[in-house]
Amino acid sequence: MERRIAPSTRVEEAIEELLLGDGLGDAGKLAALGKLGAQLMIQRGVEDEVTAFLSRARYQRTPDARGSRNGVRPRRVQTAEGEVAVQVPQLRNTAEEFVSRIIPDTRQVIRTRPLEALIIGAYVRGLSDRDVESLVAEAGLGKISKSTVSGICQELRARYRAFRARSLHDVELIALFLDAIYLPTRPSGAKEGVLVAWGYDVTGKRVLLDVCLGMRERYEDWLDMGRGLTARGLRAPLLAAGDGAPALVRVIDELWPEAYRQRCSVHRLRNIMAKLPKDVKLHERVHASYWAALDEAISPADAETRLRTLVGELEPEYPSAAACLADDLPALTVHLHLPLHLRKRLRSTNLLERSLEEVRRRTKVIGRFPGESSCLSLCWAVLDLVVASGRGLGLTDLDHRHIRELRAAHQTLDTRELIA
Repeated sequence: MERRIAPSTRVEEAIEELLLGDGLGDAGKLAALGKLGAQLMIQRGVEDEVTAFLSRARYQRTPDARGSRNGVRPRRVQTAEGEVAVQVPQLRNTAEEFVSRIIPDTRQVIRTRPLEALIIGAYVRGLSDRDVESLVAEAGLGKISKSTVSGICQELRARYRAFRARSLHDVELIALFLDAIYLPTRPSGAKEGVLVAWGYDVTGKRVLLDVCLGMRERYEDWLDMGRGLTARGLRAPLLAAGDGAPALVRVIDELWPEAYRQRCSVHRLRNIMAKLPKDVKLHERVHASYWAALDEAISPADAETRLRTLVGELEPEYPSAAACLADDLPALTVHLHLPLHLRKRLRSTNLLERSLEEVRRRTKVIGRFPGESSCLSLCWAVLDLVVASGRGLGLTDLDHRHIRELRAAHQTLDTRELIA
C-alpha cells in the first residue's frame, strides 16, 4: 500500500527546491523562503503534537496507541512572514478531543507567538544554526534540519539588509518620528545608540523607515541616517518630530527645511520638571498648566501666548525651568496646524518611545549582544512587529484635503522666505 507523504515533508521538499535554484539573490525568493520556513516550523510542531497525543508515529503499530489519524484539514495561520497554510491532522477512535497548543481551536486568524519567539530569540543569540534548533524545540515546534535552519537564518539577515536598502520613492509622509535607544551592542565597551526612524504616510499607515547604529547620537550620526533616507528617495515630511536634541534639530533643519519641525511635547515637559524642586503640588500645577495650554489652544499662536504666560509665572522663582520652556517655543506648537483629532498623536514621539521600550524589554536579559549585527537585527525585528501591528491615523477625506492645503501653504511660505 502506498503511504501518503506527511505535509511537513512536502514543505521541506519545496524549501530544498528553492535552495537548489539559482540562488537567493532575488527578494521574492528570500520572502518565499522565510514563509516556507515559518510554515515548516508550525507544521512540524502540529505533527509532533499529534504523535505525542496518539503515542505513535505515522504508520507505526503499537499497543500503546490511543487512536489513529484520519486525513487532514487546512488552517490559515497569520505569522510574522505572512499567512501560511497548515494541514492539521484529523483523528478518530480517541478517548478525548485533540486540541493543539500551537494553533488554538478558533476560527480567527492567529499570529503565532512561538514563531515570533523563535525569530526574536534567534537574533538575540546571534543566529547560529545550533541555537535556532534549540529555540525551535523550546518553542514546541518540533525538529528542523540544519540546512533549513541555515537557510532561514540567512534569509532573516538578508531581510534586514533588504529593509535598509529598499527604495522610499513611493513613501510620502505626513509625520516623521526620530529617536534612539542605548543598548550594549558589543561583547565589551559602553552602550551605543541605535537610531530609529518611522512615520505615518499619507494613507495614515505606520511605516518603519530605518534602524541603524548611531554611537552617541552625534550630529554626524543623525546626518548619516537622514542622508541615507533621502538617498533612498524619501521626500520631506509635512512634520518631523524629535526630542529636541541640538544635533537632531540641526539635521532636521538642514535636510528637510520645508517640513514643520515639532519638538516632542513630552520630552519638553520632562526637561522642565527636571529643573523644578521636588514639590508634588508645584509639579502638578505646572503639569496641568502646560497641557491645558496645548490642549485648549485653537492655533499655534494661541498656544504660544498661553505658554508664555506660564513662562512668566515660573521666571521669578524658577528661571531655569522658565528658560527651558521659552526655548524654541514655536516648535512646540506647530502640531496645532493639523486636523484636531491628529494633534495629540503627532505632537510627541511617545509611540516611538513605547516601541523602543518593547525593544528594551526583550533585550534586558541578554547582558551583551554578540555583535552589532545581532543587535540591529533584533531591534529591527521587534520594531517591525510593533509598528506593523499598530493602528493608523484613520484619515478622512476632509483630513486629506486639510493636509494637502497645509503642505502647499507651508511650501509657498518657504519659497517666499528664500526669495526674501
